[in-house]
Amino acid sequence: MRSLASLLAAALSAAAAAQTPPEDCACLWQGSFSEVVQTTDLVVAGEVSSRKGNAIDLSVQQSMHGPAWHESIRIWMKVASYCRPPVEQFSIGSRWVLALHKIDVVPENGFNPSTPSISYGRIGDYRLSNCGGYWLRVNGNLVEGNLLPEMPRWDYQPPMRGVPLPLLSRYIHERVHSTKDETEGQANSDSAALDAMRQASQEDPALRELMLDTRQFLRGYDSVEVDSPSNGN
Repeated sequence: MRSLASLLAAALSAAAAAQTPPEDCACLWQGSFSEVVQTTDLVVAGEVSSRKGNAIDLSVQQSMHGPAWHESIRIWMKVASYCRPPVEQFSIGSRWVLALHKIDVVPENGFNPSTPSISYGRIGDYRLSNCGGYWLRVNGNLVEGNLLPEMPRWDYQPPMRGVPLPLLSRYIHERVHSTKDETEGQANSDSAALDAMRQASQEDPALRELMLDTRQFLRGYDSVEVDSPSNGN
């Protein structure tokens, strides 16, 4: 049996490793998902429909920022030393919220005609960075991942409770549509949305659902007419 000291050392080592960038990637941490969405070209929720080479095709289910006409988009992942997550992480059928950059320029030697499905990507497609919390996993109607500013750098799966997708959508709408000369009221609204996500990430979703079910039951009970017992019965 491992001693408490060895378990603590292993935990500290894992925590330290989570706060360092991948060895084959040289980039600075750009922030959690809530911090990077405003600097990206497209934020969408969708399901991985296919995978080939270092790219995935995402069936778009909801557009939260950027062009809203996409039904399917191709997203290019890691190859060579490009700072992106591995394509194997995004299995077919998995659902995600992704903050993406559009590919406007392909660098020299970024595309090889003999291996078209393994490359930097094509102009007009999108790429996913791993220099921040640019992706969140969707489970049911909840999202999980490096969502909040206080979460550890380079930890893409920090311990948290899932945050409702509509709450994230509300935050993104408020955040990306704010301007540099935003009013104090808008700033307070952004803060309130962030605080709401922070609170949701710390609550027990099962307890929250039980509370909602209880309220619905009580409302239904109030509407039921109780018959008085008949005399002699």
